[in-house]
Amino acid sequence: MASSATNSVLEACGVGKQFGGVSALKDVSLQVRRGEVLAVVGENGAGKSTLMKILAGVIQPSEGSLQVDGGHVTFSSVEQALLMGVALIHQELNLAPNLDIGANIFLGREPSRFGLISKRKIAAEATQLLASLGLDVSPYARLDSLSIGRQQLVEIAKALSINARVLIMDEPTSSLSQQEANRLYDVIRQLKDRDVGIVYISHRLQEVVDLADRVVVLRDGEFVGELEQTQIDRDRIVRMMVGRDVSQFYQRTPHPPGNTAIVARRLRTAAFPREQLDFSVRAGEIVGVAGLVGAGRTELLTTLFGVTPAVGGSLTIAGQELTPRNPAEAIRAGVVLAPEDRRSTGLMLTLSVERNLSLASLRNKLNVYGFIRGRGESELCRQTMDQLEIKSAHPRWPVRWLSGGNQQKVVLGKWLATQPSVLLLDEPTRGIDIGSKSEIYRLMHELAGQGVAIVFASSDMEEILGLSDRVLVMHQGRMAGEVEREQLSEELILQMAIGHGSQKPVEPAAS
Repeated sequence: MASSATNSVLEACGVGKQFGGVSALKDVSLQVRRGEVLAVVGENGAGKSTLMKILAGVIQPSEGSLQVDGGHVTFSSVEQALLMGVALIHQELNLAPNLDIGANIFLGREPSRFGLISKRKIAAEATQLLASLGLDVSPYARLDSLSIGRQQLVEIAKALSINARVLIMDEPTSSLSQQEANRLYDVIRQLKDRDVGIVYISHRLQEVVDLADRVVVLRDGEFVGELEQTQIDRDRIVRMMVGRDVSQFYQRTPHPPGNTAIVARRLRTAAFPREQLDFSVRAGEIVGVAGLVGAGRTELLTTLFGVTPAVGGSLTIAGQELTPRNPAEAIRAGVVLAPEDRRSTGLMLTLSVERNLSLASLRNKLNVYGFIRGRGESELCRQTMDQLEIKSAHPRWPVRWLSGGNQQKVVLGKWLATQPSVLLLDEPTRGIDIGSKSEIYRLMHELAGQGVAIVFASSDMEEILGLSDRVLVMHQGRMAGEVEREQLSEELILQMAIGHGSQKPVEPAAS
């Protein structure tokens, strides 16, 4: 494959972007070549999303220009970019859950005959696209009948339906199982063979190492450097991204566990009412929950938090039998949950950073005769922002303006203000940069050292292996087994996650 400028299909030339006088992107240039995967990496706030939106016509640059096939172009809309063959697959799904799969793929571009939409043609073409992604579902099925992972594949099929020459993928595997992700990798290789240029954004650096032909690194809105395929190395990428060595990424501080914080006995969730779950977690432990997409990890955490009450069995929290019927009961018992989808269920995006941080404490800490103590709220916000190193231009900025990593810190800060005894984390580092990941890992270890029991579900095997004192492995709603740290291995966990073998039955410890 040629690497000259003549092989470039899309090019950004000195692109910059300002928002209200704040520079989000400064003089960035890059080429997207035919038949290659160009990975664009950087911490949250580095300018990746801004650059991708400019390339896809979502926003226009404040300075600089774009070229397609060597000729200058101006994308004043997404539609213009699509007409030139440039498609962006958003990290947050851009689909209509109440429509069927075929309608989602061709929404706004429906094939018609004599002025009437041809549902038969939509179904036929959608079936081909879905089959190319290994997704064996009817095009007439409603989108919301699919798991999040499968919905992500529909989003990809939608982009492929325009015969894109440049496909921009923003965290495309963030909601996929390993099997679905492997299928996506195969599709990407097929697209390369068809001379499609792929711009790939991912915080999972092993994906970058495995897939990328080139890597462009951004930091603080500026171009830091570019690596050709022979130079791509995880440690080198990290140093360029954060400007420092992160060799102690999963540094552990061993500490003995304390008393039993939470015990589940024959617990049955609404999602898997026939399966009984038995396990325990001690104060100061970090317990990982592993399993494939759909294994029941999220359902377990939401049951412990009372979002979806248990349909059977019992929980003992801090020695008291209590099975929360709602989140308020769980919070009063010292159990809190940072959910997987922080934007939809973890934050109030239109409210300020300050108000989001204080929300969980308004009833108790900040309430005086029914009135909010403004000074107390500000002080709580200041302390939490300092403790978690939350970066925001002002505490009263809307939380939606923060990067993903800082939004996740706000979710954690809100709950830490309640001084919980059990912290539940669902995909705690999904879609955030490596620097923020490192800070969240450090915080988890600090909290465990202070006696907080931590239960976290993650699809990132490196995270499970690097953080966990023990791992509970789930398969189709049941506990396939438990693995102690000394026996942890990716092979063993995956075998248990697909239903082959078990380490040992999971029994609740004596409290």
